[in-house]
Amino acid sequence: MRFNKIVCVDNTKLNQEALSELENFAEKVEVYTDYPSQKEEIIKRIGNAEAVLVSWHTEIDKDVIAACSGLKYIGMACSLYDDESANVAVKFAREKGISVKGIRDYGDPGVAEFIISELIQLLNGYKGEQWKELPQELTGLKIGIIGMGVTGQLLAKCLLPFGADLAYYSRSRKAEWEKKGVEYLTLKELLNTCEVISFHLPKNTPLMGENEFMEYGNGKILINTSLGLPFEEHAFKKWIKNRGNFAIFDADGKKELTSETRRMPGVIVSESSAGWSEQTLERLSEKVIKNIREYNKANT
Repeated sequence: MRFNKIVCVDNTKLNQEALSELENFAEKVEVYTDYPSQKEEIIKRIGNAEAVLVSWHTEIDKDVIAACSGLKYIGMACSLYDDESANVAVKFAREKGISVKGIRDYGDPGVAEFIISELIQLLNGYKGEQWKELPQELTGLKIGIIGMGVTGQLLAKCLLPFGADLAYYSRSRKAEWEKKGVEYLTLKELLNTCEVISFHLPKNTPLMGENEFMEYGNGKILINTSLGLPFEEHAFKKWIKNRGNFAIFDADGKKELTSETRRMPGVIVSESSAGWSEQTLERLSEKVIKNIREYNKANT
């Protein structure tokens, strides 16, 4: 089947090859390269289109779906872990008979590289800020990984050769990684034990409030490359004020921080999103097109 129209409703970051291939699946293709700030603009862009592609930046909620009655397919050019963390009202869409497809595992190598790069620079003072009085190695550093999905596992794989002392907390145990020497700890145990924690969680997964930051203590490093904040910001602000505490964010991880928090001493923010490389865009584009191709085949 061919859609009447496919709309890339925001900057999905599909490469040119993928954008060209979209023409095989629709009579018309409309591509936007910015991010609409108003719900009315999202609805206007979609119009009578039967298919829409969207990045994680733009919310396709119940109102948008209800207003765009021609929709048959929503392609997420971003991760779809579960309905609760998605920027699309997945359950509502499927109740309306709309197919929703997301992708996974496209930017993980770049995220791991970003974390290791930023951590090494902070440990050694290569960019000015230095964690301790003397430079530190990754060797023997107690690092806790919170969320042991694909990205968390890749980070562990990259850190093991450096001799880091790794632990993890996840909603499910990973026996294969425990055999490799990555210790499972409860969240409380991990916070009490580790010097560095790195979050790898779906959006809208808050884990830390004031009590957890008290457990974590001072002279520590927090890293967030997850979408959204996995902690309460007011509790984080109180913690980051204490001597020896540092926090590292990429552009996605810092997105929901207030400007005041971003400017606080000890907060290290990047203007770039971890994982956005040429290879990432190729993987993202291939997976988005594969989903459309499979939908097309199933409905022909």
